[in-house]
Amino acid sequence: MLKKLSIAAIAALSLSAGGAMSAVVGTETTDVDFSFEGPFGKFDQDQLQRGLQVFTEVCASCHGLKYVPLRTLADEGGPQLPEDQVRAYAAQLDIFDKELDDDRPRTPADHFPESGDPNAPDLSLMAKARAGFSGPYGSGVNQMFKGLGGAEHIYSILTSYTGEEKEEAGTTFYKNPAFPGGWIAMAPPLYGEDVEFADGSSNTLEAEAEDIAAFLMWAAEPKMMARKQAGFLGVLFLTILTVLLYLTNKKIWAPIKGKKLEL
Repeated sequence: MLKKLSIAAIAALSLSAGGAMSAVVGTETTDVDFSFEGPFGKFDQDQLQRGLQVFTEVCASCHGLKYVPLRTLADEGGPQLPEDQVRAYAAQLDIFDKELDDDRPRTPADHFPESGDPNAPDLSLMAKARAGFSGPYGSGVNQMFKGLGGAEHIYSILTSYTGEEKEEAGTTFYKNPAFPGGWIAMAPPLYGEDVEFADGSSNTLEAEAEDIAAFLMWAAEPKMMARKQAGFLGVLFLTILTVLLYLTNKKIWAPIKGKKLEL
């Protein structure tokens, strides 16, 4: 029975590793040291605010975040904007109200708009859906510490355009080794110095790509920090419980262990 269980476990790990390998075959994904990686990592509030600015000024013209409520911009662990700034940000975005039969400004209770371009995917879950980096082949445990790599996948695509183009069936494709197949229909959205950050942070191509990738990771996993904290407390509780149970077991059976049974 033990042998069968061992074989099954090995097979499951092999399938997991195979899935991780298939996610990166044919692509070139860069590993980025994001602040939220690892069991004790957390989002950088300033980076999320910069990423929101990049999304607003560059990405939002085509892409949407329809699953993200605007009120979460004020949540702890996220961009954590002041309430008045969230209301002002929401008011800049219109939404069609069926009751009014007309457009009205959004409120924090509304969600981000949907994609304006029908061919542009929504970015709400992009960082969670695109597994781009899982570490060396066969090391599925690496995912526990670095995650599935959706943020790295986004960063790599934004920074890997080679400048080479081709046209097929009336559509222009751009050479990008980080995209499956090596060619992508989306033109380079970032070139560097696309936005001007109020805090004077670097706005190079790499810096902007890292900021928007981190923001999209938060959009896909807004409760990541809370889950990590809950997981840490759970492991700590189980560790203490295990020690207590071990000591209790030793104390209960101490008078009996070592004695020879009389027949």
